[in-house]
Formats: sequence, structure tokens, C-alpha cells
Amino acid sequence: MDRLLQLEVFSKTAELGSLSKAAETLRMSNAAASRHLSALEERLAVRLIERNTRRQWLTEAGHEFLQRCSTLLNELAEAEGAVSDRALSPNGMLRVTSSLSFAMIYLAPMLPAFRALYPKLSVQIIAANRYPDFIEAGIDVAIRTREQEPDSSIVVRRIGQMRRVLAAAPAYLARRGRPEHPADLARHDMLIYNHANDPYSLRLSKGSAAETVRIAPTLDSNDGQVIRAAALAGLGILIQPLYIVQGDILAGQLMPLLVDWELPLLTMNIAYQNRVRLPAKIRVFSDFLVNHIREHSHARIWMDATRQTTHTPSNSGRSIRKQNP
Repeated sequence: MDRLLQLEVFSKTAELGSLSKAAETLRMSNAAASRHLSALEERLAVRLIERNTRRQWLTEAGHEFLQRCSTLLNELAEAEGAVSDRALSPNGMLRVTSSLSFAMIYLAPMLPAFRALYPKLSVQIIAANRYPDFIEAGIDVAIRTREQEPDSSIVVRRIGQMRRVLAAAPAYLARRGRPEHPADLARHDMLIYNHANDPYSLRLSKGSAAETVRIAPTLDSNDGQVIRAAALAGLGILIQPLYIVQGDILAGQLMPLLVDWELPLLTMNIAYQNRVRLPAKIRVFSDFLVNHIREHSHARIWMDATRQTTHTPSNSGRSIRKQNP
């Protein structure tokens, strides 16, 4: 117990830059904190913190020991938390944000099974295509399509990479014809999601060949469901993740185009704040979501999230190419 207290006093002193602040945080007297720190240095036979009446600073040995000490204390906290989580069911409110399309297609349908497992946990879904700040919005989990976060305190867990597709309604194709080559898209009515990276420049590849086409929007929108509805109405050609329009393609309401050409994959991630111990509600939700996607996504939508799938819908083996007459 004394050794653990010594490590806690040292780690907290280094973190706060003050022995007195560390003592206050750990609810002990300054004299007790000083004794623990001195005992640690005496036991290790090395000076960890240099200090005078005005300031204190870590020695070289102190910097090295802090890294190892912090890892040990974090692992201990996580081990204790994991045991506690087994005894206490996740409860309270879980706030999740994602695009409207992802919320409709994945989050809402999975909630009955999720709530059956965790009945004490309520879920609030904030459908938004922007990336709100976690702290300001009080968000626990964000489903995002960017691979890195500008804030280093945000943890990013990859769900997988998904395919994107060009598609249009039969009525539009009957009126305007099919594009046979990427360059043809410049002459078509394009429906553009304006939150995409460089939305007006379309990059396609086929084997070693690559084409970049500048496209002008007949309609642009910040929501994939608006784009989808316009495409179904025959307004033009959309560029969307396959998961949004897979049902429409299977139903023959949208026809995939330029299927020999590949669009850049879209990476989908789960993001949450970095913590010494991840709250149980975030952990169980993240695990459940990843497993739900693996088990219930159609083939070809996800490149890596579906590799371990244990259940495949009966019609999911149909490829896009076979759906394109």
C-alpha cells in the first residue's frame, strides 16, 4: 500500500507541478505527501524531482520513471474498472451523434437488441453531418468519416472502410443516357454531397488507370438522404456510400453506373474522449455497434468490418455488377 501511495504522490505531483496540489488532490497533508515522495526516492536511490522554495522540476530519471509509473497506474485503474463493470450494469444516458443516414440505417434498427441487453441505459441520438465538439455538446460517442482528429484527446476506433457508388434512377438514364466513361460525368446532372472532401472533383480508378473529373452540381446538399430522394425522383446521378442506396439498387429503383471504376473508399470511425478508464456505456455500445455492422451489413458495402461476419443476409451475395443490366 505504501508503494502504491508513493507512486500516486509522485505521478500526481508531476502532473500538477506542485507537491501541495498533489497532496490536496489525494486528500493527505503536505507533510505526508513529502514523506511518501522522499521514501520513493530513497528506495530507488535516485532523485526524481528537484525542488526549491519557488519551483520544482523532473529530473531525467524522473521523466523516465513517470512514463512507466503512469502506465502502471492506468492499467491498475482499468483493471479495477473492468471488474466493477461486471458487477454494475451500464446505466444513465448515452449521447451518440452520427449522420442522419447512418442513424436511420444502422443505429435505430439495432437499438431494440441493444436495449434488451442493457435496459438501464438510455440512448440519445443527435443526427448531424457536422462534427460537433464533444465537451460543448455533451456527446459520448461520435460516428465520423475522418480518420484523424485535430484534438489529441479524442480516441478514434475504426469501424471499417465502405464502398461508394455512382447511381441514377431508370427514368433519368432513359432521358439522358448512361455515362460510359468517367469523362462523360461532366455532361450529366450531378447530385453532390457538399461535406465530402473536394466534392466537385471526382477521382476514379480502374486497375492502373486513373481519372479525375471536375463536376458541377445540379443539386448539392449537406445530407445524404436529400441526395438520395432527388436521385430516386430522377433528378440526376448521385455519389453516395453504398450502404445508403443498397436497398434502392436491390429494388431496381437506382442503377449503379461505371461499375468497372472504383471510387475512393470512405473510412467510418467511432470517436470518443480519451479517458484513463473508458466508461462501460461507451465500451459496450462501441462493441455492440461493430458486431451489429459485421453481422447485418450486405456484402461489398464494407471492406474490412465484414470480414469476420457470422451471418449474411440471403441476398447480400449479389454483386453490384450483376445488378447492373
